[in-house]
Amino acid sequence: MNNADLLARKNAATPRGVGVMCEFYAKDAKNAEIWDVEGKRYIDFGGGIAVVNTGHRHPKQVAAIAAQLEHFTHTCYQVVPYESYVRLAERVNAAAPIKAATKTTFFTTGAEAVENSIKIARAYTKRSGVIAFSGAFHGRTMMGMALTGKVAPYKIGFGPFPAEIYHAPYPIELHGVSTQDSLDAIAHIFKSEIEPSRVAAIILEPVQGEGGFYQAPAEFMRGLRKICDEHGILLIADEVQTGFGRTGALFAMSHYEVEPDLMTFAKSLAGGMPLSGVVGRAEIMDAPAPGGLGGTYAGNALAIASAHAVMDIIEEEKLCERAVALGNVLKTRLNDLKTKAPQISDVRGPGAMNAVEFINPSTGKPDPDFTVKVRVAALAKGLLLLTCGTYANVVRFLYPLTIEDAVFEEGLGILEQAILDAAK
Repeated sequence: MNNADLLARKNAATPRGVGVMCEFYAKDAKNAEIWDVEGKRYIDFGGGIAVVNTGHRHPKQVAAIAAQLEHFTHTCYQVVPYESYVRLAERVNAAAPIKAATKTTFFTTGAEAVENSIKIARAYTKRSGVIAFSGAFHGRTMMGMALTGKVAPYKIGFGPFPAEIYHAPYPIELHGVSTQDSLDAIAHIFKSEIEPSRVAAIILEPVQGEGGFYQAPAEFMRGLRKICDEHGILLIADEVQTGFGRTGALFAMSHYEVEPDLMTFAKSLAGGMPLSGVVGRAEIMDAPAPGGLGGTYAGNALAIASAHAVMDIIEEEKLCERAVALGNVLKTRLNDLKTKAPQISDVRGPGAMNAVEFINPSTGKPDPDFTVKVRVAALAKGLLLLTCGTYANVVRFLYPLTIEDAVFEEGLGILEQAILDAAK
């Protein structure tokens, strides 16, 4: 078995709509390293798109899943419930950056969590409108695509989408959009598209993921909270990619002085097992009637066991603090490269949710071609990188927070050389 044979089989057996970045196939992984079927090693700075904050196959996570296998794999929580689900909900409730009494429900994917947050908001407010933002990514389901503020590749050919979804520009000073511009755009939506009394929720990512790793300014978050409070609108924080230590806090909303009403989470919650959820103020979460929420695999017992282990690991190994330390090292290295690589326009991000943005220094415009060169050069040297951004000119970093110092340093060396090679 080799990569070329598997690529041919993949192309024959699976549709092109499932885009696959790498042409090698994983066989083994441990912490921040992956080995393909031919034995080649890669350092993983992608983390399964922010899923393995606690690393591939953390021993405590593996042990937790194995222990649950000794009891049962699935009952469907809605048919026969189990204590571990309830206990995990209690842990999330206690950790959520919401002072009021909270409740949590679990699902399988991030898109499910987002869809259910909209259902809950509509059930509570008895309203239908939702405001999202340009550059946002909220999933590939129909509602997820409607909320997503990026056309290619997610929305092409799939419309029409659910109605009463409106988009305002996300504040990105680097691209000439201020906080006031974004807040003014929401006011314009209220005048030209939908009256605020029909808006159920405003949903945003505290740090945009696919959109380019732009963090919402504190002033913007305060402005959204004020709008929501004035008009009875719910504020939903989509923490699917930002959650569980990535930004230097368990949840990115902890960096702000305002609270969301509802919050979605997924990805690194269960370290590779499919699990997501919604947490929010108890009276809001109780709005849907019994049977209105759920799913056959929602809160699967194996995923729940894994999530308990993940939360233990984050606390015991102080991964929020480690995220800050690792991110500072990465950002310093990238900023030091600016004189040698003028294509580096910006280095940013809280904790270890970091990104580097590339431009053409002659024009000042986004440079997706240079970005691809960096990614391809790094991959050839054994470093796995992910790109993102509306203009595809951003490299994002999502390495496991448990990465060994020596492996991290090795990865940074490859990254630096890949940028310098592309800049020649």
